Amino acid sequence: MALTLRSWTSFLSPVDPTSKLLHKPADEAPPCCVAVPPAAPSRRPRALRAAAATATAPSPAAATDRAPAEALHGGGGAGQQHGLPRGGVPVYVMLPLDTVGPGGQLSRQRAVAASLMALRGAGVEGVMVDVWWGVVERDGPGRYDWEAYAELVRMVERAGLRLQAVMSFHQCGGNVGDTCNIPLPPWVLEEMSSNPDIVYTDRSGRRNPEYISLGCDSLPVLKGRTPIQVYTDYMRSFRERFRDYLGNVIAEIQVGMGPCGELRYPSYPEANGTWRFPGIGEFQCYDKYMQASLEAAAVAAGHEEWGRGGPHDAGEYKQMPDDTGFFRRDGTWSTEYGHFFLEWYSGMLLEHGDRVLAAAEAMFGGTGATLSAKVAGIHWHYRTRSHAAELTAGYYNTRFRDGYAPIARMLAKRGAVLNFTCMEMKDEQQPQHASCSPELLVQQVKAAASKAGVELAGENALERYDEAAFSQVTSTARGAGLAAFTYLRMNKTLFDGDNWRQFMSFVRAMADGSARPALPRCDTGHSDLYVGFVDAAKGRKAPEAEGAATAAAL
Repeated sequence: MALTLRSWTSFLSPVDPTSKLLHKPADEAPPCCVAVPPAAPSRRPRALRAAAATATAPSPAAATDRAPAEALHGGGGAGQQHGLPRGGVPVYVMLPLDTVGPGGQLSRQRAVAASLMALRGAGVEGVMVDVWWGVVERDGPGRYDWEAYAELVRMVERAGLRLQAVMSFHQCGGNVGDTCNIPLPPWVLEEMSSNPDIVYTDRSGRRNPEYISLGCDSLPVLKGRTPIQVYTDYMRSFRERFRDYLGNVIAEIQVGMGPCGELRYPSYPEANGTWRFPGIGEFQCYDKYMQASLEAAAVAAGHEEWGRGGPHDAGEYKQMPDDTGFFRRDGTWSTEYGHFFLEWYSGMLLEHGDRVLAAAEAMFGGTGATLSAKVAGIHWHYRTRSHAAELTAGYYNTRFRDGYAPIARMLAKRGAVLNFTCMEMKDEQQPQHASCSPELLVQQVKAAASKAGVELAGENALERYDEAAFSQVTSTARGAGLAAFTYLRMNKTLFDGDNWRQFMSFVRAMADGSARPALPRCDTGHSDLYVGFVDAAKGRKAPEAEGAATAAAL
C-alpha cells in the first residue's frame, strides 16, 4: 500500500532514534519514506526562524549520530524547525501543573504518553511544562535533579511534538487555577524563615512566599548567592543537561520573573481569601530591601519624606478604586508624589525583568531556543482613569500613560517574545461593575509590541472549552499576528466528547486550514513524503477516537 502523506492526521508515530538523552548510537533511519522535491519553506514565527539560523553547530559526535537521517535529504541541523503550521499560528498545550511532582517523579506516565499522541493527531505543535525550581533543586543548593524532565523530553520527542520549557522560579499554590502545591526549595524556605524580608511584603506586614523579592536581586541572601546568581546557575545546568535538544525538541524557554511565572508583583493573591476579583490589590513594597530602595530614590528626588513607605491611601486588596484616595478619579496617583512612586515601583519591576532576561540570554543565546516572558492580562478596572489593578501589579499604565511600551522595549532589548494572557476574553462577558476591557487591553499590548519590534504570543487566562472562547482567540490571533498560542490546559475535561471536537476545530482554524502534522524525525529536510510502508497505521485511531481513549486513561 502506498499513499502521499498530506492529510491532517499522520499515520506515523515517529520515534527519534537519535535521542541524546538515551545515550545510545543512532539506528538506521526507518525504511518508511523516500524524499520527493521539498515543498515551500514553513512560515514559522520570525523569532523561531532567527533562533534556528543562529543555533550552534552540532558536535562531531552528534553529526555522526544524525548521519543516516541527514543523508536522506542532504541537510538538517540542530536548530531546524519541523512540523510547524504553514500560514497559521502554532498551538501548544500546557501540561498539568504536577506533571513532575514535588518529589521529582513524572506523574501518570501512560496517560501523559496517550495524551501527547492525541494532541499530535489533532495537529498541535507541542506542549508547555513548568520546570519547577522547587522540584529540581530541592535537595540543596546546586544539586539538580533533571531525571523526570529528561524522561518527559523523551516522551515529547517520541510523540513528534515540541516543548516550551518554563523556568518556574515561583511556587505553585494559592493562585487562580493552581491545583497542587509545589513550594520553593526547602533550603530557600529556611532562608525565608531566618530572613523574612527576602519575600514580598504588603502594608500590613503579610509575607508572600510565592517568589523572592526583587529588592534583593543583587544581594547574597541565598546561602551566599544572589537570587540572580541562583537563577543563572539553574538555567546553566538546564542548558548543559538538555544541550542537544535546545532549538529542536525544546523550541522555547519561557523565563519566570514573578508569581505565576509572570513579570509582576504578587498584588492579588487568592490564598486564604486575601484578594477577590475585582479587587484593586495592594502594593508589595514593604520588605526592608524594597524600603531601602524607595528611601534612596526619594532622597535622590529631593523629597526624603516620600521614602517613608508606600502610599497611605491606597486601600486594601478587595476594595474598588473609588473607595480609596489614591486610585479614585483624580486621586493621589495623578499627583507629583503619585508619579514619583509609580515610576519607582514599575521601574524596579522592569529592572528585575531585564536582569533575569540578561541571565537567560547569556545561557540560551545561540542554542536555537526562543526566549519568552509572560505579562499578566490584568483587565479589571481598565476602563477607569487610574487602572488601579495594573498599578499595584507593577504596570504603570493609566489613561494618560502607556505602561506596556517600556516592557515591550525591555523584551526587545533581550530578543524575547512577549507572551500575553486573556486572549479568550470578550468585554461583553465581563461584569459591568468591574470596568473590564480585555479586548482593549490586548489591542494596547499588541500596539506596544509592534512598535518595539517584539513578537507577540498568547494564552487563555482561564480554562475554556466553548466555541465562543475559541472563536475569540482565533480572531485575536489573526488581528494580532500571534507568533504562537498556548492553550490552558491539558486535563481530562479537554478530551471529553464535545470539548475535544471543539478543540480540534480550533487548532485547524488557527492553522488557516492548511496546517500539517509533525513529520517523522527521519524527514530532516521538511519535504513532503511518499509513504511506502504504513504498517504502523493499522493500529492508529482517528483523532476523535484518540481523544476519547485519552479521556478514559486520564
